Amino acid sequence: MADSWSSSSDIAKAVAAGQVSATDVTEAALARIGKLNPALNAFTAVTAARARAQAKKVDAADKSKLPLAGVPFAVKNLFDVEGIPTVAGSKINRAHKPAQKDSPLIARLEAAGAVLVGALNMGEYAYDFTGENVHDGPSRNPHDLTRMSGGSSGGSGSAVGGGLVPLALGSDTNGSIRVPSSLCGIFGLKPTYGRLSRANSFPFVASLDHLGPFARAVRDLALSYDVMQGFDAEDAACVDRGIEPTLPSLDKGISGLRIVTAGGYFKKGASAEALSALDAVAKALGAATEIEIPEAARARAAAYVITTTEGAALHLGRLRQQAGDFDPAVRDRLIAGAMVPATLVVKAQNFRRWYRDRVLDLFKDCDAVLAPATPVTAPKLGQVTFTLDGVELPVRANMGIYTQPISFIGLPVVAVPVPLKPLPLAVQIICAPWREDIALRIACALEQMGVCAAPRPNL
Repeated sequence: MADSWSSSSDIAKAVAAGQVSATDVTEAALARIGKLNPALNAFTAVTAARARAQAKKVDAADKSKLPLAGVPFAVKNLFDVEGIPTVAGSKINRAHKPAQKDSPLIARLEAAGAVLVGALNMGEYAYDFTGENVHDGPSRNPHDLTRMSGGSSGGSGSAVGGGLVPLALGSDTNGSIRVPSSLCGIFGLKPTYGRLSRANSFPFVASLDHLGPFARAVRDLALSYDVMQGFDAEDAACVDRGIEPTLPSLDKGISGLRIVTAGGYFKKGASAEALSALDAVAKALGAATEIEIPEAARARAAAYVITTTEGAALHLGRLRQQAGDFDPAVRDRLIAGAMVPATLVVKAQNFRRWYRDRVLDLFKDCDAVLAPATPVTAPKLGQVTFTLDGVELPVRANMGIYTQPISFIGLPVVAVPVPLKPLPLAVQIICAPWREDIALRIACALEQMGVCAAPRPNL
């Protein structure tokens, strides 16, 4: 029988076996959301009527063809959900008409039997690492309600980490899947750039945006990722590449894999907790070799230039006409981006190509690179700065210092939670393009060893 902490795969098995109905699972999820969301503030919309209708369809269907039969899931509110406006965490978008059709990733999950139960809180226009939204209030960390969930997919991290749903979707431009995964103590997958369709989702930075899943178990990441794969001509960045299932190799273990640890930039200034998490994972995997990722600091700087200029270009009309309706912290960074000289943008893009080639060269001698996901555990809500290597830094800008140099060149990453006390923290498993299978395989091995797990909060 499935309970509130069951994995997606266990729920689907129980529904397929007739041990529980999709309707019962859905009602239980809606009840949990009603009970716990007032504290977590993870959801901005609950699609109860739609969920009940979908659950009835699943109960009447041949569940042998539905790998996610009855699994409740929710999506960051930048995904189009038919019938509700796509707010993308903003005040301005609330005046938009409801979406006319679902994001293709939602459609693919529902075609596999999953049940959408709602839309999730996020940082305004995805320009955020904190999970704090001035319009909807902050999504809260399930392990300490006084702390940040991380951003910008904060509601996704809070909902999965808090047991409201076993599966959620988010977006990752500079770290917005990996940062909430780290702070909320759950697993997250940022796929290779161009792998999963971004059609019918509100963009932030087209050349950096990725969509991907959060879950409390590695198998659930693989299951949902496999279901969502497939070319989509509606997304210009989506690569026409065949589906490459990851589930068949998930339990192969780490034998034969060359796993190394990123040193230098990725260790400098990291907190004791971040280094402890990285050390635990590295020791479990026998990753004794340390490598240097060249010019990672410059990669982060270039990512900032591209982020702020592309973001400013996207929002220029809104900035001119409705500047007062923005979160001031988001507005000011976008205005600054609009004033960056074009020569600097060209320089950043040229460096990006050089950096990608140098990093890809590293994978000739290794299969995966380990690095911290965040420099510290979850800061307090409202906290403005934290100290890193003796330097006081802004929280909002610096929670992604270890994620930005990776998403900058579109590499696939699985964030794996290390259940430290009192707060969890994640490690990134970084692989070459299209090798999500290796990253998930390593994550599964760590989960089976008991080194990585999604701790249950006491809500």
